[in-house]
This record gives sequence, C-alpha cells and structure tokens, in this order.
Amino acid sequence: MDMSEEKKIVLCGANAYEMKYYFNEQFDGIPESVKNELHILCVLFTEEVGGVFTIAFEEDGSVVLETNADDDDIYYDEVSSGLMVAEVRRRRQELFESLQLYYRVFVLKEDIGEALQEG
Repeated sequence: MDMSEEKKIVLCGANAYEMKYYFNEQFDGIPESVKNELHILCVLFTEEVGGVFTIAFEEDGSVVLETNADDDDIYYDEVSSGLMVAEVRRRRQELFESLQLYYRVFVLKEDIGEALQEG
C-alpha cells in the first residue's frame, strides 16, 4: 500500500453478486431514516449497475462513493457506473454533506461550530 494513500472507513455498501447489503455498526448513531435512505440508495445502485457499491469516509471526513466489479463481469459497464456515481452525488449532495458533518463531529470530535463554518 502506498503511504500517501488515505485510509477509508466504509459506511455502507451493497454487493450485486452476493445480493447483500452491509452497514458499519460503528456508525449506529446515524438516524434510522438516514440508514434506510443509504440502504435503498446502495441496493438500487447495484440493481441498476451491478458490481459492488460502497460509501466510505476518508480520514478528513469526506464522503467517497466507489463502485467496482469482478474482472469477469461482462455486464458491468464502467462508464455507466461512473455516470451513475456522479448522478447520485449530485442528487444526494445534502445527504453526503450531512454525513460528512456527522463524521467530523462524532468521529473526529471536531467542534460543531467550526465544522459548520468550514462546511
């Protein structure tokens, strides 16, 4: 692993191959309505595009959306999945900003006033 590569903590994800959804219990304090929204978002993404879709936090609290597929998956379209990620990010921008604030305040223990001013 490259030392400049940041460590990410997966919040949630869905896997089209195993037909499974994962939510990291470390973030159990997130409101139930947001957890449900994330669940639906991840599952619908993999239903549409296939492969594996994850939502993770970078070390600074930034939210990152990632998608990938098995090498032998002939149905997975990398271009379409990239476009879908951009669309999800655009449509759910407020959700991802809220998740970033949650991470910065509850995980990184930043002052909420400072976090709100920067965000």
